[in-house]
Amino acid sequence: MKDWNDYSLILALHRAGTLRGAAIMLGTTHTTVARRLSLMHKQFNATIFERIPGGYRATPLGEQIVTTAKQIESLISESERGYCASDNQLTGPITLSLGEPMSQFLLTKELGEFTKLYPSIQLKVKSSTAFANLDKGEADVVIRGAYQLPEHLIGRRLYKLGLCFYAHKDYCEKTPRSDWQWVAPLENQIWPQWLAESPYPDVPIGITIDDIVSRYHAIINGVGMGRTACFMGDVNPDLVRLPGSDPILKYDIWILTHPDLYEQSKVKLLMQFLTDTIMSKRDLVEGRI
Repeated sequence: MKDWNDYSLILALHRAGTLRGAAIMLGTTHTTVARRLSLMHKQFNATIFERIPGGYRATPLGEQIVTTAKQIESLISESERGYCASDNQLTGPITLSLGEPMSQFLLTKELGEFTKLYPSIQLKVKSSTAFANLDKGEADVVIRGAYQLPEHLIGRRLYKLGLCFYAHKDYCEKTPRSDWQWVAPLENQIWPQWLAESPYPDVPIGITIDDIVSRYHAIINGVGMGRTACFMGDVNPDLVRLPGSDPILKYDIWILTHPDLYEQSKVKLLMQFLTDTIMSKRDLVEGRI
């Protein structure tokens, strides 16, 4: 294949696993993805992706093409970063808004690396569960996990956030079954079906806490069992996944900016840096351990 758009489609289908998911990533329709995939199959006179229950999987030939596509994607990203880095407009402040879990557990080191790579840019980080209003200038770039976002913003949908159920490694063994309890989100507004999705729907709720970081610390301290992001729970040696608990992919992760800001070199640079960083952590974030 000579067209990057074909490789881009291959990557999208590999990452999403479905025609619809690939179409969302590419900003097109699933019928268009299906048509282009069919044309590629004819071009190679071989199957690149095979149908499986629930979606598509790359064949051995497809895996080879996926590897090539990733290499091309990496070269393009490197070239874009180099172009942005040579721009004399890479100075001044830029504000990033993201949730506290990502700020504290996923991107702290990398955000520090960004400031070392581009010392003329003053990176300001706002950690909050509230979605920054880009129209009012509350941030220049946002990272958010959400089902749906304002359509007028510009950015990229990456992949879904993995959530799983955890407890302290000694909790289930040392706590009598009759004393088990859940550390729950406040009023169950963010995960209305979380208890039914858990491996122990009969266990009562012991305490409700409104933010995920505080719930995480409560689980670590043996207050009860609870759900948290895989990138928080899987890296802590004191936590274990509850028996029968598999990651559930929830919100789409988005990196976004306002249309009026998108052409700024420092905004493009930060968005590309964040995209590369978060994509490199996909297995961790999705809970594939």
